[in-house]
Formats: sequence, C-alpha cells, structure tokens
Amino acid sequence: MNLLAIDAGNSRIKWGLHDGKAWVQQSWLQTTAAGVLAGELAGLPPPDAIIASNVAGAAVEEALADALGGFAPAVRWIRGEARQCGVTSSYDVPERLGSDRWAALIGAWHLFNGPCAVVNVGTTMTVDALSGDGVFLGGFIVPGVDLMRESLTRGAAQLKLQQGMFTYFPASTPDAIMSGTLNALAGAIERMLDFMMQAGQVSPLAVLSGGSAEIVAAQLNARCEVVDNLVLEGLLRIALSGE
Repeated sequence: MNLLAIDAGNSRIKWGLHDGKAWVQQSWLQTTAAGVLAGELAGLPPPDAIIASNVAGAAVEEALADALGGFAPAVRWIRGEARQCGVTSSYDVPERLGSDRWAALIGAWHLFNGPCAVVNVGTTMTVDALSGDGVFLGGFIVPGVDLMRESLTRGAAQLKLQQGMFTYFPASTPDAIMSGTLNALAGAIERMLDFMMQAGQVSPLAVLSGGSAEIVAAQLNARCEVVDNLVLEGLLRIALSGE
C-alpha cells in the first residue's frame, strides 16, 4: 500500500509517500502553495490512502482537498483523540489538542517507547510531556525562533532584525537577540524535562523535530534526539494501525 502522509503547518506543508516498508520520498512546500501539492507528486506511485494533519486553517484544508481531488482515496483528516496507538491524552478536551502535536506524540511513542519531552520547533515551539506508560501529561506553547526574534524587533524601537549567532557572551545586538532566543527555548525544554523527573519520570528524552530543531538541540543540556518529520511518523503509525 502506498500511503501519502501530509503535515500542514503554519509555514510549511511537509509530506511523505510510504510504500509500507519505507519512505519513498519526503519533501515540503510553503503553506501558501497548498494548491500545487498534486504537481509535487507527479512521477510518484499514486497513493492508495491519504492521511493528513492540518493546523493551518480551513482555507488550507480546502486547498489541499481540491489539489488531491484527482486521487481516488479521500483524505483522512486526523484530530486529537482520548486514546490512540498506545497513547492516552490527559488534555481537558482531547480533540482540541492540535493534530500535529497528537501525531508527534504517537510518533515519538513508537520510536522511543519511553518518557519523552516531544518538541516541535516551527513557527511556534510546542513542548509536550509523554510519560513512560504512554500518557500525554500536558505541554507548553511558546513562540518559535523566528517569531520570538520578530516580536522583539516589533516591540522595541531600538532593536532591528538582523542575522545573529549564538554565543555564551554576546557582544552585539543581533547576537544578543539570537542567543537570548535560543537560551529561552532550550530553557523551556529543560524545565519540562525537570518537571517530568520531579513527577517520577526516569531520564526522559527530549525528542525534537521541525525546521529549527537542530539549532535548539545544539544548546540543550539534556539527552536529545532530532527526528525529521516526526508528525509524518505519527501519521504513518495511525494509518497502519487502522485506529
């Protein structure tokens, strides 16, 4: 079975075609270009099933549905569930959890099968606690790298958005903004790991995905793994499970 998995986020749409054994291809396009996804799939085997997560709004969902209308299978749009694929949700209203966060939790559980802080570093950064028995305990949402830097430059007249680099002791404004941003994001992850250990989770792993995962992971004082397209891994597990 050829499965097409789609992760529609605020900035990018990530997609992957899986043949039941391995990913045949993975790629991405800008969310604003959702309507051309079918063209991106030209030359690949047609999918027998399509599963998708969308957190980019109704207009993007409609554009994707229209773009994929030429394929026989209807798109299965996932949402947060109370329980699925071995993961149990503690969210007050499980279906209000972002579908991307839910899929990432399922992906992390099946890849690592232990306590994890499941982190997606994109337009926003989500930090979700997954216990050693597969329970989603709750999580943070904070601005991502670019959004945090841009908010500083919008809110402070003397701060200009310029390319900076991480350094322990920043000696320029661009470096101070970049270093502060990465320290803040790494600190949020490390605090979640500390909260998990205080709650009895032994040696939780930080699992990072998303466009800025590598640069944030480099500043963590914790065990971590970077997984490309963790949401697609979760979508794959959901599709294969039949749940």
